[in-house]
Amino acid sequence: MSLLEVKDLVVSYGAIKALHGISFKVEQGEVISLIGSNGAGKTTTLHAISNLLKKDGGQVLFKGEDITNLSPDKIVRQHLIQVPEGRRVFANLSVLENLQMGAYTRNDRNQIKKDMEMVYSLFPRLKERIHQTAGTLSGGEQQMLAMGRALMSKPELLLLDEPSMGLAPILVDEIFGIIKKISAAGTTILLVEQNAFKALSIASRACILETGKIIKEGQAQSLITDPSVKSAYLGG
Repeated sequence: MSLLEVKDLVVSYGAIKALHGISFKVEQGEVISLIGSNGAGKTTTLHAISNLLKKDGGQVLFKGEDITNLSPDKIVRQHLIQVPEGRRVFANLSVLENLQMGAYTRNDRNQIKKDMEMVYSLFPRLKERIHQTAGTLSGGEQQMLAMGRALMSKPELLLLDEPSMGLAPILVDEIFGIIKKISAAGTTILLVEQNAFKALSIASRACILETGKIIKEGQAQSLITDPSVKSAYLGG
């Protein structure tokens, strides 16, 4: 049984069809990348899985259970957690309070403490800024905080939406290094990312979206060397 199964997903914005019946699976322990240009339907796919967007058709199964029409807060309680594009931290709360918000569905206090230490070990900069207001952090630090907050929810599947967007190249490398560590620690990841080379370099498999359809999928390493993928997404 796949951890996540998306079947024939259809989503429209008014008269415009954003997803034309896409299907794919995510297996336990994988990093799967969704790659495509702007407007291909990548973020729409994540929002539809999290039920932040109404679906016109199709089905989403998580751990074998149909979550197609489950409310977003109940999906979070299933340990399917999305880190949205644009970071969306609680700007007026401190770093610590943001992380505590990530654990709001939990009551295992001792484990929450351990997970907080785990987040600080992944993101030492957050520990240095523990009492700083989130809105005053740099873009890279806010991205780290958004990811740390998501980890405090104990995700079994982490949906990452454009984690490198707007970051300096040195920070992009750091964020991707951390994603690899999160994966190595056992969290399954579905990654939407504009930086196709970076996404493919850490993924086990990838799906390529074009205008709401999956036009190609396969092992990430074979897609990196695929001539059509190279010319369209990897700058030749």
